[in-house]
Amino acid sequence: MTILPSFLSPVTLWGLYVRRCFAASGLSQQSMKLDEHTTLHFWGPHQTIPNNKPCLVLIHGFGPAAMWQWRKQVQFFTPNFNVYVPDLVFFGRSTTTSPDRAETFQAASVAKLLEKLGVERFSVVGTSYGGFVAYHVARMWPERVEKVVIASSGVNMRGRDSEALLKRANVEKIEDLMLPATAAQLRKLVRLAMFKKVDMIPQFFMNDLIEKLYSDKRKEKMELLKGVTIGRDDKANISPLDDKEVLIVWGESDQIFPLEMATELKQLMGTKARLEVIKNTSHMPQIEDSVQFNHIVQNFLCKDRV
Repeated sequence: MTILPSFLSPVTLWGLYVRRCFAASGLSQQSMKLDEHTTLHFWGPHQTIPNNKPCLVLIHGFGPAAMWQWRKQVQFFTPNFNVYVPDLVFFGRSTTTSPDRAETFQAASVAKLLEKLGVERFSVVGTSYGGFVAYHVARMWPERVEKVVIASSGVNMRGRDSEALLKRANVEKIEDLMLPATAAQLRKLVRLAMFKKVDMIPQFFMNDLIEKLYSDKRKEKMELLKGVTIGRDDKANISPLDDKEVLIVWGESDQIFPLEMATELKQLMGTKARLEVIKNTSHMPQIEDSVQFNHIVQNFLCKDRV
């Protein structure tokens, strides 16, 4: 695989642009040592003590680090919210020496980060793997979480759903899909995750994406995939969030977590859960139709605010 030098790398150049977007939105890159084992990198407000705006936490999915997944949401929400965008453990510069690889550990790390930052109450948005984490944050710290948005995330996944995904992707192991090491594997992931067909992406660009966004901490990320507790059994092992307003947002053509999972998840999440389906999107509606996604989420978060 040919590796482009940084000054010729489209991914490196785009990364510079994304960082400028985050900075222009009033966020800065920061790191917080949570304990002797774990350090989280995150984007957050410049000020040490946040203003009176409500707090919003955006939790990314499996794949590239957080800034690659939430740019349009950061630009949209920062005028009205104190926005925090953490890199989960082993993504970006977040790391740990703890052996724990479960999504509950990721949730505990996010909650501890916010506590250390003095964020007492917040709403949380999680996409895909980040939806697993967001669900556990709300379940484990209900007194701190105001509203919950679960986007394109099969929190109700069962063992058979994992097997069906492998069959749709025509792969033997989940890491062959979620941690692509070749251009062919990345193309397969893109076909499943995006509504629009992008088969004409040049080989050098696919290789650049793999090198810059998927090569770091591969061993640890494989361990994270194996450590996921959701989807191990033949039943959905989740508890309703009856005391929370829950918004479920899904791409109508999602091939990672099919739409029928969203319909069932709405029933499992409790009486205050609602489902919004975005047409002409697949597994990444926050990227594929950011305008509609952002307005749906904003209306949900702000409907009770004066």
